[in-house]
Amino acid sequence: MDYSVIDRYIDRLIADTVPDAPVWNIENLQHGKKAGWNYIDGCMMTSLYTIYKQTGDKKYLDFIDKFIDYYVYDDGSIRGYSVEDYNVDNINEGRVLFDLYRDTGKEKYKKAIETLHRQIIGQPRTPTGNFWHKKIYPNQVWLDGLYMAHVFYTRYETEFNRGLNYADIVKQFRNVYENMYDSEKKLYYHGWDATKKAFWADKETGLSKSFWLRSIGWYVVGLADAISYFDLSVPNLKTELITIFRKTINGLEQYVDKTEGMFWQVVDQGGREGNYLETSGSAMIAYAMMKGARLGFVEKRFAFLGERIFNSICKRYLTERDGKLNLGGICLMAGLGPEDKPKRDGTYEYYISEPVVENDAKGTGPFVMAYTEIRRLKR
Repeated sequence: MDYSVIDRYIDRLIADTVPDAPVWNIENLQHGKKAGWNYIDGCMMTSLYTIYKQTGDKKYLDFIDKFIDYYVYDDGSIRGYSVEDYNVDNINEGRVLFDLYRDTGKEKYKKAIETLHRQIIGQPRTPTGNFWHKKIYPNQVWLDGLYMAHVFYTRYETEFNRGLNYADIVKQFRNVYENMYDSEKKLYYHGWDATKKAFWADKETGLSKSFWLRSIGWYVVGLADAISYFDLSVPNLKTELITIFRKTINGLEQYVDKTEGMFWQVVDQGGREGNYLETSGSAMIAYAMMKGARLGFVEKRFAFLGERIFNSICKRYLTERDGKLNLGGICLMAGLGPEDKPKRDGTYEYYISEPVVENDAKGTGPFVMAYTEIRRLKR
């Protein structure tokens, strides 16, 4: 495959984007929402920064700096962000602040890191010690959150706190494995209510009903990225996370569609009416497989399986119209509750009912992430 077409796609996204109206935030654009600090932009910033490091092309760094500079004020406060929301999604975009602070020397980026870290310190927790996904979702743990908060948390510990809270991070991943992993299916449920009170939660286990692809993708990428930031001074803790990661990847292998080379929106229901091969989750797992193989967390064969998944996404969903490239097959959004949104009940029917769109960063960000691993593999 000629991967240079992907560079052209990335350049198109950058060219069409300004900080207050990112072309990839389809959710905001469709609903007329005002731009603000969010995990969707964070996915793109993290991906583009890796492209910058690989190419050395300063246009990527300049774009990221201009974008983030718009949101971060001199005192470290952040446009459109409130600590008091205690929403772990809002931590994710902070990952790129570490890189920008190092590369630009702007003190406001370091101050913004501390702003986000205050949320980590105060984030409400379940009785097991896990972060609530949001303040509006008491005692709920969603797989998504282990990517949104814990990669930033790990990096903060490594760079600014001598790893003093590594054990807390590992405990939260361990709790997810022990409470949300189905050992027969070898898959993770999307959500878990530790108090078993949410309307979508099983009254005996507290678990949601289905295996949603993108939530599993977030979780496995969260594992891969968090492990990569762990300092070598804590080999036992890092080994525990690698063990969980390896079991997760091995369990997912069986669900790659043998013909199409991708994963299904509801992972274990391949071919069922209404189900479809989904881009964002497939790209995340491809990235995690390739990165895990490169760093020695899993067998080398997973690098080539990840490459196959990525190529399958390109073949099926990367298309060109009127001279512009578009990436399709992206589930726009999905969640669990709250009470006033009873449709979001975690059932199969719910997950296949959400809109499927093109070029949303929940898909393009992971796609570019996976591309960075393709670049390493081909190099």
